[in-house]
Amino acid sequence: MKHLTYSIAILMIGLLPSRSLAQAIDIRVHDPVVIEANGLYHLFCTGMGIAHFTSTDLENWEEADPVFPEKPAWTDEVVPEFRNHIWAPDILFHNGQYYIYYSVSAFAKNTSAIGVATTKSLDPDDEGYGWTDHGIVIQSHPNRDLWNAIDPNIVFDDEGVPWMSFGSFWDGLKLVRMAPSLLEIAEPQEWHTIARRERSFELSDKNPGDAALEAPFIFKKDGWYYQFLSWDLCCRGANSTYKVVVGRSKNVEGPYFDREGKNLFHGGGSLVVEGNENWYGAGHCSVYHFKEEDYMFMHAYDAKDEGRPKLMVKKIRWSDDGWPYVRRLN
Repeated sequence: MKHLTYSIAILMIGLLPSRSLAQAIDIRVHDPVVIEANGLYHLFCTGMGIAHFTSTDLENWEEADPVFPEKPAWTDEVVPEFRNHIWAPDILFHNGQYYIYYSVSAFAKNTSAIGVATTKSLDPDDEGYGWTDHGIVIQSHPNRDLWNAIDPNIVFDDEGVPWMSFGSFWDGLKLVRMAPSLLEIAEPQEWHTIARRERSFELSDKNPGDAALEAPFIFKKDGWYYQFLSWDLCCRGANSTYKVVVGRSKNVEGPYFDREGKNLFHGGGSLVVEGNENWYGAGHCSVYHFKEEDYMFMHAYDAKDEGRPKLMVKKIRWSDDGWPYVRRLN
């Protein structure tokens, strides 16, 4: 579940060996995703119209125009009187254009939809710049679906087939095969549940439930698909308990197992990062290979600043047997 806008700082530790990069920057960001284009890093995140920032060094960020200055026309059909506060995007480049997937939802309800928009360029000075919205990719409905259509992420398997992972609470995280256009689900449809936690049986289908997990992000490395996901509660300041766990599979559709061999379908997940006395929680991560290193972007709740969420960027390290870990949050 997401929140409204915040004044954010960015803490970056160990990205460059020559000096510390710990620095506060007053930007609005939550659920960050990043892409590099022509030497410039673009960060998209939860915010009005999908917030957008740029950087040349992953350290200093400048605010750019949002993706949608006005809300997409279809959104009121999903969430009446939608206010253009769009959640949890995903960004990728494929076949000569950029795709951004985004979440439209009522808070704590699976009255939700994932949309997609495209542009030829991320540079507003280019002739090819300009986002074209293609509408709904997938939609969830209360009392029909025991899953939630938010938190999308696109991954391509070894055969080049695109898949979307997504989901939050209810009965777990889903994976669905996409059409080659990346604008719709492939037919015939192919669905998988890639992570679950135990949900109390007596809860109604409309209730998000107590199986707290969301925000899958699948990262390919050395023949493995690593599914990063967030457990527990976000967006509660000092009461936030967000953490990132991981499982891996040789096949994109799973099954995914944690380091101890427990299937993520049965509640498995190996801890990657969690809160401590300085940070109440950390989660909703994205993972990329930049500058010959693997990085994790996420938000965390600063115990020294009234629990405000702040952008955290950590270099990922890998154990000898191929499991990711990051340094403790300072």
